[in-house]
Amino acid sequence: MITIVDYKVGNLGSIQNMLKKIGAKSQITSDPVILESAEKIILPGVGAFDTGVESLKKYNMWEVLNKKVLIEKKPILGICLGAQLLCKESEEGKHKGLGWIDATVKKFNFENREFKVPHIGWNYTKLQKESRLFKEMYDDPKFYFVHSYYMQVADDSGLTETNYSFKFDSAIENNNVLGVQFHPEKSHKFGMKLLENFVKEY
Repeated sequence: MITIVDYKVGNLGSIQNMLKKIGAKSQITSDPVILESAEKIILPGVGAFDTGVESLKKYNMWEVLNKKVLIEKKPILGICLGAQLLCKESEEGKHKGLGWIDATVKKFNFENREFKVPHIGWNYTKLQKESRLFKEMYDDPKFYFVHSYYMQVADDSGLTETNYSFKFDSAIENNNVLGVQFHPEKSHKFGMKLLENFVKEY
């Protein structure tokens, strides 16, 4: 059973539908008691960093997530804002993130008007190290992005790089903590394979 965290910052139905297509059972919850029993966790999210932090705390999920991930070592996959919340901090807000990944979230700022903000659409990822998340992935994997901020990793947690005027970390992994800046639930066969790997390999 995959537990999808509902902290009221995004539409979760598309993630659950993609999991259903690969035969994975899932539940969406904003109840910290249900989250306490989770075996695998997906932390989605769209919108502002501070709003995400405040919502997790409002629904009493912040400390539960720390317990599940840091003490019980349960696998977690952050998606978009959910991935950014795994980092230490963001230029977007004043609150601290969960801090499980040694990374800072920075804003795209281009002088070249060819590159629009937000970064929207399909883009390629390049794997930086071996990972079960990309096991038997299709050649030239590309995923769907919608974001104005990007992750800049300070250690070896960077999993994939994507080029949008410059290279940025588009996926991260440190033991049981995984995050993707893109939306696997909107990325057709590539996203389906990635979610299938999360379900089966972790």
